[in-house]
Amino acid sequence: MTSHDVVAQARRALSVRKVGHAGTLDPMATGLLVLGVGTATRLLGYVGGHDKTYEATIRLGQSTVTDDREGEVLSATAAAHLDDDAVRSALAAQTGPLQQVPSAVSAVKVDGRRSYDRVRAGETVELAARSVTVHRLEVHRVTRPTPDLVDVDVTVDCTAGTYIRAIARDAGAALGVGGHLTALRRTASGPFTVAQAGVVEDAAASLVAGGGAGFLPLTEAARVVFPERRLTTEEARALGYGQRIPATGSGGLHAAVAPDGRLAALVEDAGSTARVTVGFPPP
Repeated sequence: MTSHDVVAQARRALSVRKVGHAGTLDPMATGLLVLGVGTATRLLGYVGGHDKTYEATIRLGQSTVTDDREGEVLSATAAAHLDDDAVRSALAAQTGPLQQVPSAVSAVKVDGRRSYDRVRAGETVELAARSVTVHRLEVHRVTRPTPDLVDVDVTVDCTAGTYIRAIARDAGAALGVGGHLTALRRTASGPFTVAQAGVVEDAAASLVAGGGAGFLPLTEAARVVFPERRLTTEEARALGYGQRIPATGSGGLHAAVAPDGRLAALVEDAGSTARVTVGFPPP
């Protein structure tokens, strides 16, 4: 399923239109997708930029049009001569700060159109490199499904915007045999993990029931992502009118929580006061 498919399922399950997602998943990918429903969609833009964790299988010995298993094979070069140390070394080089060129078949926009739409229309697309950071790339297993192919199971911790497909492509290119992804699963997005998640219909049922797998109330979700700023009744009222309140005293966004436990706003210090960045009016 695409991220759009998941949102459509959630809309049907909940009979609501206002559903969004944070952090797009490739169609071949599985795992965690964070959704926001109703007012919670206002939180999504501040959630998707967190670090991500993926489990993936990289195949060395073939390159594809899409840098994953769904694309046509462009070239095949026997990887039989590669020992495990060479494979691990090439993947270790894909850690730290990187200048990474996204796959041409990606959602990156070029002059207002998705790159993959341009490629499918027969255009040749060259995307600019972007700065990403791979914090950790752990190799769990190296296997050889055929004499000429090498499969590598890895876990990757990285910044938002990192393409795991590009890691497979670039490691394969460095080894001279080509590479692509055969499996990809997102297991964490910022503080949210796949262990907390549920399939769409179950998560929707949990929301309706007010608790259960796959559902976090808005205030709880904000507390997980941001430091909490406890409000007085007067401060909560002031934020409701768009007014400023005394500064929190530390940088960055804070979840401003009213005395009744309701998320009133995301606030950020601006000098001696804190101002509303995103408001969450009472229902």
